[in-house]
Amino acid sequence: MTNPLLSDWDTPFKLAPFDKISDTDFAPAFEEALIAHKAEVDAIADSAESPSFANTIEAMEVAGESLNKVLSVFFSVAGADSNPAREDLQRAFSPKLAAHSAEISANKALFGRIKTVWEARDSLDLSEEQQRVLMLTHRGFVRGGAALEGADDDRMKEIKGRLAVLGTEFTQNLLADERSWFMPLAEGDLEGLPDFAIDAARAAGEEKEAGGPVVTLSRSIIVPFLQFSPRRDLREKAFAAWVARGANGGETDNRAIAGEILALRQERAQLLGYDSFADYKLETEMAKTPEAVRGLLMDVWAPAKAQAEADAAVLTEMMHADGVNGDLAPWDWRYYAEKRRKAEHDLDEATLKPYLQLDRMIAASFDCATKLFGLKFRELDVPLYHDDCRAWEVTRDGAHVAVFIGDYFARGGKRSGAWCSAMRGQAKFPEVQGPVVINVCNFAKADPALLSYDDARTLFHEFGHALHQMLSNVTYESVSGTSVARDFVELPSQLYEHWLEVPEVLAEFATHADTGEAMPAAMLKKVLGAANFDQGFATVEYVASALVDLAFHEGDAPSDPIAKQAELLTELGMPAAITMRHATPHFAHVFAGDGYSSGYYSYMWSEVMDADAFEAFEEAGSAFDPETAKALETHILSTGGSVDAAALYKRFRGRLPGVDALLKGRGLAA
Repeated sequence: MTNPLLSDWDTPFKLAPFDKISDTDFAPAFEEALIAHKAEVDAIADSAESPSFANTIEAMEVAGESLNKVLSVFFSVAGADSNPAREDLQRAFSPKLAAHSAEISANKALFGRIKTVWEARDSLDLSEEQQRVLMLTHRGFVRGGAALEGADDDRMKEIKGRLAVLGTEFTQNLLADERSWFMPLAEGDLEGLPDFAIDAARAAGEEKEAGGPVVTLSRSIIVPFLQFSPRRDLREKAFAAWVARGANGGETDNRAIAGEILALRQERAQLLGYDSFADYKLETEMAKTPEAVRGLLMDVWAPAKAQAEADAAVLTEMMHADGVNGDLAPWDWRYYAEKRRKAEHDLDEATLKPYLQLDRMIAASFDCATKLFGLKFRELDVPLYHDDCRAWEVTRDGAHVAVFIGDYFARGGKRSGAWCSAMRGQAKFPEVQGPVVINVCNFAKADPALLSYDDARTLFHEFGHALHQMLSNVTYESVSGTSVARDFVELPSQLYEHWLEVPEVLAEFATHADTGEAMPAAMLKKVLGAANFDQGFATVEYVASALVDLAFHEGDAPSDPIAKQAELLTELGMPAAITMRHATPHFAHVFAGDGYSSGYYSYMWSEVMDADAFEAFEEAGSAFDPETAKALETHILSTGGSVDAAALYKRFRGRLPGVDALLKGRGLAA
């Protein structure tokens, strides 16, 4: 019987046949696909033909199709719907994949062919995209260690394999801590919580089979609890568990793992001739150097810290007025900030949430894409990996564009956070393939599901990534969609958040869950007026994390990352009542893999551009100006990584932006 992961998928839009795939299919399919890909690579490397773009670079582009199919399905379910079997498979697959990748990077015959094509590039009459693909392929092999010899070559393979194991362990330890901890609530402990928070706590209790409501470490549950619970003792207990993820001792402790990862990254960079891992990592980004990153972050840190300290003084006065003496603590900030927001803006989350229904916010994100880019969405009835998932066909002018999958609710087997991934990327070579794109979120499940304003922003953010994937229009998959510089990849997602704040969007789609009535004009005005509320806090917790990430990778790896983190925060004068958004033991962006290592700053780098980019629509007189939308698609969304990111932005806007628009957008301008 043919393994369903390796068969031809005779399904609508060639989607994975999730109803036929079982966990026992993954290991044999993985092993078979790995062997097949190795044979394909060896055939390219050992070819008797003279190296050419077609028989070397394009051949590498299409090699590994079966492996990509297996891995796209596996990593989708491993991240969003994990179980013990999938966790075991992930631990087994990660070092094998790393070894496979290292073997390809170290294939001297293959690199020789790539180098020959690279050196002949000026005589090959390549298109702009082909030149880019060739450059990225050659650069990727050099940075992967292809030019290393002997002991250095062997050590690089060892480092890559060990990093893959450690990244998997870090992720699974974090998930284990998040999954195992919960705090039971007696009925009296629900006092002060709005209905949506109580409903979420009861639903979480049912999932945990706890016999009553619970607080879990899912952001969609713990943040509302910290905002609304008047029980300071319970807030402190919940907050302590939240910030202790990955640092609880025992088998799931991530502190030693983080230290080993940092040491291996630094050794890897030095093997390749770089002074530090940050120098190595940032070479391919828009920022280019650690100095440029620190310059941006410190430009924002000073006004953000000043705002946060002024806000802390106000919140402390409120706390003292409640009869609570002493200093404002991190588990107090959200509670008093929420009370302040209600007092100053006559707006509280409990009143706002019924107007932010999940289904209506999905419809809003789709409608904006229709108005901007002409996309239409038709819900599909197809097998998916979990009953919570939904799928839509995306079309334009009657032609198929993509399949979009939404997986919105928190559950025990899903890692925290929100993300976008492509189960299949867009390409025209060797044949046209429409992308299959997934947005994964962690909203509290209820009927109806209600979002916080931050949740709604997250939904728009991830859908911005999805549009980058779905509107991609390039030839080669390696440069399609979000295959761009890390500090450019957040531009489309953060830019799309702006449409949530367009008054006509909220006026149409923010309708009350019980009455169906539109959000009152007065409330809409308050929502938009409070958009920058508590930005001192939000900016400080983010920038602190980004500066710690950068410092970890700038020189010799710290022997004790936790001590180094504390030292850096002291130097920065971190406000005592604010913690890092992601402390080291649960900083998955940085330690689950190389993706955002030395790169957590990229959200802010992209925000400099997204603030400036939305101004282009404002200057044109409409958030839905068709010419500006067309330029955005042409120069940013459709182009993927086929052109240098800075060049793309200049084509769209005519120049690169400064930090002013960002500070203005966050309400931090002088």
